[in-house]
Amino acid sequence: MNKLLTINLAPPGGFNGIGTGPLAHPNSGTGGAVGVFTNFISGVIGVMTIVAIIWAIFTLILGAIGVISSGGDKNKIENAKNKITTGLVGLIIVIVALIIIGLVGYFLGLPDILNIQNLFHLITS
Repeated sequence: MNKLLTINLAPPGGFNGIGTGPLAHPNSGTGGAVGVFTNFISGVIGVMTIVAIIWAIFTLILGAIGVISSGGDKNKIENAKNKITTGLVGLIIVIVALIIIGLVGYFLGLPDILNIQNLFHLITS
């Protein structure tokens, strides 16, 4: 039974992906599967943040245009105020979310918590 524990199931050097593309060597830093995954997640987070900020600013501008063009109509002014409120709340949520993520990272000892690649290196090290 002790000989069963000494059998090496993995090939020398560990398992590799198929082919020579970026996913072929999962532990090869930025070119491997981990690097591709972390770059993708970081890109998605960045794009979502930018889109949320642009949406909030666009909503604020539409609300301001609605107030200007309301012509004194109470319903139009109320709708425009709601748009402005929605834009401000959205902008505040995005900013507070980034601050909370930064604080959580700080308290966990991960000051660069949004850098997913560094997190993978910390986990695997």
